[in-house]
Amino acid sequence: MTQGQRGGRAVQAAERRVAILAAAREVIAERGYRGVSLGAVAERVGITQPGLLHYFPSKEHLLVAVLEDRDRWDTAAFLAGGSDSWRLSHLEQLVEYNATRPGVVQTFAALAGESVTGGHPAREYFVERYAQARGRLAELLRAEFGERLAGGRTPEQVAPLLIAVLDGLQTQWLLDPEAVDMGASFRDFVALLGPADGTAD
Repeated sequence: MTQGQRGGRAVQAAERRVAILAAAREVIAERGYRGVSLGAVAERVGITQPGLLHYFPSKEHLLVAVLEDRDRWDTAAFLAGGSDSWRLSHLEQLVEYNATRPGVVQTFAALAGESVTGGHPAREYFVERYAQARGRLAELLRAEFGERLAGGRTPEQVAPLLIAVLDGLQTQWLLDPEAVDMGASFRDFVALLGPADGTAD
């Protein structure tokens, strides 16, 4: 096989992977997390289920890839204005946006819960994602409020709490969307934050 042929196959494989992820997002949007099956995704792409398994060895691997893809899209969308850093206002917009895509939020919440078991294919994704999120949110909080927030806590102390609020709101909203307004509740929490003395450093 020539180098050109190998390159062509690599491009085809990348395109097929993109098509599979797009089909998976569609199925999730239509049927929710539990309604997703490898067979349904494969049929939508026009390949066999064994063919799909060549790209993603299990449903969990496929769903993790969907979440990774979502993370890339979200980051690109909210940094499209040219800024290289997030603000709390970006997070507020993202919370509001997530309320328009319950299937993806459901997938995230379900896989996050399952990933705490040993050997789960999503465990590495969530361990790494939460570690990165804690660091990124600490930087965001420091940029917004300085070195000390309400109660004298550091950005590093508050970052895990911010993640807990985000994930907890998603779970409550999934269970009872009529009773829980994620966007409003997140803004209420943000209002509790701030520099210890009322002004940023």
